[in-house]
Amino acid sequence: MSVVAPRTGIVAIGRNEGERLKRCLRSAPADCPVIYVDSGSTDGSIAFAQSLGIGVVELDVATPFTAARARNAGWRRLLADHPTLDFVQFVDGDCELAPDWIGRAEQALDAEPSLCAVFGRRRERFPAASFYNALCDDEWNVPIGQVEACGGDVLFRVAPLSQADGYDGSLIAGEEPDLCLRLGRMGWQVRRIDAEMTLHDADIHHARQQWLRARRAGYAFAEHVARHGDAAFPSWRRQRNSILLWGNMIPLLILGAILLGLASGLAPLIWAALVMVLMYPAQVVRIAARKRAAGSPLRFAMGYGLWMMLGKFAQFGGLARYHLRARGGGPARLIEYKGAEGSARP
Repeated sequence: MSVVAPRTGIVAIGRNEGERLKRCLRSAPADCPVIYVDSGSTDGSIAFAQSLGIGVVELDVATPFTAARARNAGWRRLLADHPTLDFVQFVDGDCELAPDWIGRAEQALDAEPSLCAVFGRRRERFPAASFYNALCDDEWNVPIGQVEACGGDVLFRVAPLSQADGYDGSLIAGEEPDLCLRLGRMGWQVRRIDAEMTLHDADIHHARQQWLRARRAGYAFAEHVARHGDAAFPSWRRQRNSILLWGNMIPLLILGAILLGLASGLAPLIWAALVMVLMYPAQVVRIAARKRAAGSPLRFAMGYGLWMMLGKFAQFGGLARYHLRARGGGPARLIEYKGAEGSARP
């Protein structure tokens, strides 16, 4: 009896994911070869993967860890072991694959030869556990259809992935949009399909974690636009500009108006500063109203609006961090918001 060669291989990446990783690796279909790439775990992740017969790549600790570097190491090892694969499924170690996802994704790529990648609905495992988890679940709900870029969980066609030489391993965030932008220039497209893909465990329970997550996003927006200039995704240029406006320019105008008003005794400057301050709660209400009109509960909509504005300050911190690092020429350092499972959060 002939054995049908697998079409899809899986690359899982992680560090100290504990039970999350166990769920992730156990969710891989039995007929798909799997490579687990570990970034310095100390919780037995490597031993567990090996106990399942899964190939393991341990990244050299002498080089800074990034998700992009881990994914590159994974797909290259996967293709070295299984050179006839058509597709590579990337999955983060805190995610669990939906049972029928691989088949649905393969069908979508087979149906559209112009697609380099497809992804589906990533959901939070515990969206009700915290408001921040609910924010993540909302973020994952990307509209169905052709999109600019994918996230970390995605099924890639091997040919374009190899054509682009994979991810840029130096990026600490935003590596997926960078890859998708480069592939787009080559004529490839990305699509979000109407299918369940993964369950993700954000495990965010504190405002500081959400703040760090927003800071990382600001860093990614800054680097993407700095690298690609006018060719950067328009949505990312708009985000960068919005961060500069709300997280830096308006606060500087407020501070300048207050200081000048106090120094000169001009009351209108103080009033102008107050009006500018009121722009922030007004923007929160505007964003919340738009979210409420889209069907979100009032409480979530208001929290969403608040964090979209608070996040501008965190994102500006990430943007400034990128430009300071780029000017100084130092190595990029990960901005982490989640520690090992069960550990104290930063």
